[in-house]
Amino acid sequence: MGSSSRIFEYFVVCGLGPEIRALDGAKGFHGIEEMYMPAFLDQFPPSNHALYPPPPPQLPTCVLPAGVRIYSSGLDTDDISTYPRSYPIVLTEGDGSKIYVSCIAFRDPICEDIIEAYQIPANSFADKCICLVSHSPSFQVLRDALEEIFVLCFSPAGCSKPLWDTISHMVSHVTLPTPGKNRVLFSIENCLLSAEAPPKEWLPHADISFQPLVQCLDVDKLILLFTAVLLERRILLRSNKYTLLTLVSEAICHLIYPIRWQHVYIPIIFSSGVDYIDAPTPYMMGLHSGVDTSAVTMDGVVVVDLEYNRITTSEEIPPIPETEHSFLRGEILKLLQPNVMGIDFMKINLGSMGDYSLRSGTKSWGQEHDFQLRLIFLRFFAQILSGYRNFIDTASTTGFNSQAFLKKRSRATNQPVESMSMIMQFLETQGFLDYLERCNSAEENANNLLDKLQDATGRGQNPLNIFPSEVADPEIITIADPKTDGSEPGNRHCYKRFPANARTEEQEEKRKSILALASGASKQVPSSPSIRVHGGPKAESLSPRERAAERERMVLDIKVKLQGLWLRLLRLGATEDPLSSFEYGTILALIESDAEGIGGSGFVECIREHIHSGWQCRLTDEQFIAVKELLKMAITLANSRNDLATIRDALEVSAEMYRKDPNNVQDYVQRHLLSLSVWEELRFWDFYFEYLMENCSNKSTNYVTLVTAQLIVMATHMAGLGLPDIDSWNMIEKIAERNNLGYKQLIKLRALLTHLQQLRIGYWGVATGKSQPLQSYGMASPHAIDVSDESQQPAEASGLGRSWVHSMFSRDRSLRTSSFNRANDTNAVATTGKTDISAAQKKTQTNMRTLRGHTGAITALHCVTRKEVWDLVGDREDAGFFISGSTDCTVVKIWDPSLRGSELRATLKGHTRTIRTISSDRGKIVSAGDDQSVIVWDKQTFKLLEELKGHEAPVSSVRMLSGERVLTASHDGTVKMWDVRTDTCVATVGRCQSAVLCMEYDDSTGILAAAGRDVMVHVWDIRSSKQMFKLQGHTKWIRSMKMNGETIITGSDDWTARVWSLNRGTCDAVLACHAGPILCVEYSPSDKGIITGSSDGLIRFWENEGGIKCVKNLTLHTASVLSISAGDHWLGIGAADNSMSLFHRPQERFGGFSNAGSKAAGWQLYRTPQKTAAVVRCIASDLDRKRICSGGRNGLLRLWDATTSI
Repeated sequence: MGSSSRIFEYFVVCGLGPEIRALDGAKGFHGIEEMYMPAFLDQFPPSNHALYPPPPPQLPTCVLPAGVRIYSSGLDTDDISTYPRSYPIVLTEGDGSKIYVSCIAFRDPICEDIIEAYQIPANSFADKCICLVSHSPSFQVLRDALEEIFVLCFSPAGCSKPLWDTISHMVSHVTLPTPGKNRVLFSIENCLLSAEAPPKEWLPHADISFQPLVQCLDVDKLILLFTAVLLERRILLRSNKYTLLTLVSEAICHLIYPIRWQHVYIPIIFSSGVDYIDAPTPYMMGLHSGVDTSAVTMDGVVVVDLEYNRITTSEEIPPIPETEHSFLRGEILKLLQPNVMGIDFMKINLGSMGDYSLRSGTKSWGQEHDFQLRLIFLRFFAQILSGYRNFIDTASTTGFNSQAFLKKRSRATNQPVESMSMIMQFLETQGFLDYLERCNSAEENANNLLDKLQDATGRGQNPLNIFPSEVADPEIITIADPKTDGSEPGNRHCYKRFPANARTEEQEEKRKSILALASGASKQVPSSPSIRVHGGPKAESLSPRERAAERERMVLDIKVKLQGLWLRLLRLGATEDPLSSFEYGTILALIESDAEGIGGSGFVECIREHIHSGWQCRLTDEQFIAVKELLKMAITLANSRNDLATIRDALEVSAEMYRKDPNNVQDYVQRHLLSLSVWEELRFWDFYFEYLMENCSNKSTNYVTLVTAQLIVMATHMAGLGLPDIDSWNMIEKIAERNNLGYKQLIKLRALLTHLQQLRIGYWGVATGKSQPLQSYGMASPHAIDVSDESQQPAEASGLGRSWVHSMFSRDRSLRTSSFNRANDTNAVATTGKTDISAAQKKTQTNMRTLRGHTGAITALHCVTRKEVWDLVGDREDAGFFISGSTDCTVVKIWDPSLRGSELRATLKGHTRTIRTISSDRGKIVSAGDDQSVIVWDKQTFKLLEELKGHEAPVSSVRMLSGERVLTASHDGTVKMWDVRTDTCVATVGRCQSAVLCMEYDDSTGILAAAGRDVMVHVWDIRSSKQMFKLQGHTKWIRSMKMNGETIITGSDDWTARVWSLNRGTCDAVLACHAGPILCVEYSPSDKGIITGSSDGLIRFWENEGGIKCVKNLTLHTASVLSISAGDHWLGIGAADNSMSLFHRPQERFGGFSNAGSKAAGWQLYRTPQKTAAVVRCIASDLDRKRICSGGRNGLLRLWDATTSI
């Protein structure tokens, strides 16, 4: 039975393991006053089971968040503090899914072998925690089953069979109930338990009571907390009861349904993870009230004290609008205080007039109250989002027309838009945007209770009608409890402590070796007064065996000497300068003086051993400088010897040692090693990856998961060094591709690396450790980087430190620390050199013009090609029009760049709403937009010829065809063909399931392709009037498309582009590795390559020969890339940060390429103008005349004319 079909996925025991460590990392037993790190003790299924993945590695720390305490006594019936504690916790995995854990913590006797090995006082007890782990939110079932196991273990009557047999049967055989269809019955000894789940048509399964939430907070505090969560603030819950923290966190997450919490979610955070509170991103966390937070910055954090009904924050939380607030407050009070709220009502039966919310008002709190409370908040969302579906706008970046929605609400409530700050902020949250995306799926639409409730309310129906009526009793599924064969009736199993599960021989040997090491079996190494680094004349006369012995003695001598020097260096007083000390000079001499690198590797090794002995790794500012310089020297010399093992160890120890900066933030040595060239070499990272793979702790893990985990470790170190994002990603990507990592994992890795880099730059600023700027793997930036520029220095005013970055993204710390273990040196991977492509920039002056005329944001921009201009003004070099549309609704403007000073040639009036798309041919212009109409204009007389009406939603795309025809695509999901001469719709040539966002048509073949919100590419043959394919593969909206012959290229919000074959109707390639939605795709006709641009500001060049591969990355832009236009020899690019760039591809000369290597890598930067502060909405390029035009949100067009001799 797979883990997905079982309700109990794991039974885990955590507590004091054979390898004892204090919370600060110090090994060994340090007295009963100290708190110790919890560890895995036992589990079922076992960790080496081939069918089930291991439980989360952070589980011990989370179930015993305060650590393990050692006691002199166990349970005392007269002392309530010694009683067992039962509480739930919730963990969040990397993909956002939740793991639900029920825990019982109690005092249990420490094993005798551990007491003996660590010399712990006899008959001592320690905290132990037993847990049931599940992906099902069945809190009550998990708790009931776990408590029965606990009672059965310590029952004086004992149990009929061994306890772990009962546990293994329960975990292996109890299945998940089918929602709304069956009930699973199972027994533990003589106790009968059941599990069931509500139908999918009901509110999401919540097996918790909402009573603790309304008991801890009054109505006004509850609404304030609800608002803060809805607006995605940083929420910190405080209580001295772990159960309360989890139940309140889960309850508030259910009350915001249909919105989902999208950010960090840690209902119980361990005491040593207080640094999480400094995180700048939204989170919801729970912290025990006994943990001191006085040293943590709490600015902007919403602190909810559940014990004292108190909420404090330094930032204002905008209130819910009065109408909805009054409704919410009144309905909650009716539920909580029915006798007070209904004191004036007559005590008669009013039939259908009775308020359904008062039905259970006089009863004690139960499931009906939980349901009514959730329904009240769902009704709140139905009110505040009334009519929201009419304002879903796929053409906007957010997918929702917030301004129109707010204006409609303003008219309905007679309240100004400015007073709706709470709603404004809510519409911009990740939770609301996620809800809009989920509304696109068929399953979500079928079970969308919010839409059903709004419909029922509009028809005047009872809100309860949206839920399915009562169904027949569920089918009963009984899990039989097998009896022990041949056991005597009186044979009972009794335990004085929670029993350990049977260990394998390997586990037993490992345990014995750990305890033997802990018992004090250490050897003292004698020191030597002399050190010989180089062999002399005497060494030449020694035999090979004598030379080996001499070298071994020399190595030991150096290491012992280094150990003493290192410890004395750390003990220097505050007034002593380490750089001028005897210890520093001697260590430096030992590192520099031997050709074999014994001094350098020995120095790094003694630091690593000191860290493992429990050293806290904190340095004074003076020590920090000394250690940094010593490590730099050791790494430089190791690189010259190709000693990658020493470089690897130095990298890892540098990630542990730190100093505190003026903001009390940890500044690690690793960040100051960027100037070393070895980090740019792929050979080192190849070696490091192979080392991590060979020394990973769990090789039985799925290979893809294993590779991803090691690449995460590498990404953490790269971000810690401050390597540029593009350099880091190129090396990670190459290693990932060699190990056949799928595009989904590549996307996750790209997102992680980008986020790490953003967090690092957010505090430390752009890395400036090199004397020369790092060269990118793609094209060099046209702007030289001045390393002395003060604007590039690290910022000093943020509370986000490196320690938080590491702790946040290295959940399994063993992934990093385990790599400290030394392994035999392996041959280094051959060096892969970078392709250095120089940018042939021209130094001639460029020409930039600002075109004024629009009064609203530019929303559509079209470039007239040379072929279109031919019949109008002749084939002049300076000819070429730009046509623009705007939110000023009524006008389309035509601009002629050849008329300097009076570029505006014509203004066309006719539209009533925002213009979204423009196209043209030799004689006509066609425009369309949100008014659902398509207008055709005469290009010569600028008169309105026809207005084509027939679409039922905004028009997103138009295309002029030969033969006086027009193709249009709309948000109503249709693609229509119009005859301009007769002003009629000839045919609806295609229908999609949702809004169409992009369209391509090949007039020579009659092939039409359209895509958008239904995440499919629809392909039709117009001439035969049939649909050819529905190409499926993307998982989010498709925003861009390019058709070339038998190939279609698409770009999507799922961070990938795809290449489709029209011959086979299949996906030929997935182009991943962007860190955001792909907004534009282009086909390069000169080299048959592909170019993609994304919201991450990155442009990637792909070569399409012998398999598609990325050959270059471009990092010129700091905002979304909006347009890529490629010709035979010119390439124009524009981005939302108002930056543009023009590239030139040298022509072939003398029968050969002007640039060796990959074809796509031949694009060279020709010119880029200085950008100004503006937000660009659209870009158009005229490559024949080397012009690029951008339209801004401020209504201005910025025309760049790069016409110079080439």
